[in-house]
Amino acid sequence: MSDVSNATTAPDGAPAISCKSVGKIWGMGTDRAVEALKDFSLDVGQNEFVVLLGPSGCGKSTLLYLIAGLEDLTAGAIEGHGVTVTGPDSDRSLIFQESSLYPWLSVVENVSFGLKLRGMAKGKRRKVAERLLVDVGLGGFESKRPDELSGGMRQRAAVARALAMEPSVLLMDEPFAALDVQTRTKLQDFLIQIWRDSGASVLFVTHHIDEAMALADRVVVFTARPGTIKSIVPIDLPRPRDPRDPELHALRDHLIDLLADEVDRAFAEQEQIADKDKIRA
Repeated sequence: MSDVSNATTAPDGAPAISCKSVGKIWGMGTDRAVEALKDFSLDVGQNEFVVLLGPSGCGKSTLLYLIAGLEDLTAGAIEGHGVTVTGPDSDRSLIFQESSLYPWLSVVENVSFGLKLRGMAKGKRRKVAERLLVDVGLGGFESKRPDELSGGMRQRAAVARALAMEPSVLLMDEPFAALDVQTRTKLQDFLIQIWRDSGASVLFVTHHIDEAMALADRVVVFTARPGTIKSIVPIDLPRPRDPRDPELHALRDHLIDLLADEVDRAFAEQEQIADKDKIRA
């Protein structure tokens, strides 16, 4: 079983996302500075599904915020389809752990909110939102408020809201982390179908090896902080993937081995930080 570092690129030669020696230090110049990412380089091709896997605090979510243009880089550069990322853009949609739906709006109003900001006519944006809600299995729930939906339904509505902007890149930060196992599995299947239909590239953060194996074309394994790439593991198996497949079992063991030392390092660092905080207090 071999790891690969070469990336798939878009047909025109420009990756959907290109991270070039990216670095990020939180609180730079202060006594509480934390280096989250260091010399991180990765290309993601069009319609590629890449999963980011690593211990807590290794910079996975930070990387998504940087790609989304919500945070500034400390070092390096990020490009989307060959254009330098300098701020947020509707071409790159970020979906959080929590659905982040507006509680005072109906589901259809939430999904069409970005289109409203674009100035699309009310009737047209409602048609777009209704079609997407059918696509994500929420037809008939247009008038419901977010608090009337289950957690899984809220996340599907959040995906529909992101898709309404027709992004070429979906950035997903542990979107199924708070869900029960059965709902999580269903939404993984749903996400694969949405990904295939939309043609978007996906960067998906998770702590769960089984989830990574179910979803990814490639799994990017992070080191402990400062996060950089330890290994890139391709999964060239047809979907849906049978968890009983012996090849998946071998991949799982391989990923566990890759992560073991990094998880130990992450825990040791967290204990050191806690000890320093006690001394400051």
